[in-house]
Amino acid sequence: MKKSTISIGLSNPKSPENVGSVMRAAGNFRVDSVFYTGDRYPRAVALNPDIPKMSRSVSEDVPLVGVESLLDEVVDGMQVVCVEFAENATPLTEFQHPESAFYLFGPEDGTLSQSIIDRADAVVYIPTVGCMNLAATVNVLLYDRMVKSSENHASESLIRESRDRNNNIKVRGLRKN
Repeated sequence: MKKSTISIGLSNPKSPENVGSVMRAAGNFRVDSVFYTGDRYPRAVALNPDIPKMSRSVSEDVPLVGVESLLDEVVDGMQVVCVEFAENATPLTEFQHPESAFYLFGPEDGTLSQSIIDRADAVVYIPTVGCMNLAATVNVLLYDRMVKSSENHASESLIRESRDRNNNIKVRGLRKN
């Protein structure tokens, strides 16, 4: 059985903090790669190289690649899913994620272009009042994908592997109301 492929595309992100948080989410939710366009992110990092100090232990295996066009990075068998407040988009709560997906997100201060939306296999939005932060949007989408997947994510071994080394707490019993 072919392994699913999950990629994230960021259209001209401006905040290194957001990109760092996206990378952490990518590591946490087993994303294969993250791509970005534009020069705002590299320019911001050049001005302050200490900014992108993210939790690399979580995302060190996820490449972050600057590209000219996000759509040029779509591989065979991968569906393009735009995440955008767009008329006629599907609410994330009703969306069934494809096996292999390239999720595209607009910049913090803008939207994906109409030409990208027109090339999408699906366009989804997260039903909220107002816009969410870019990194928060990526986290919510990836969590939704995980929850709806057929993989079993609930296990004691996952908790032991994922938690901080200083966290050794256990649930010993809950109060009865």
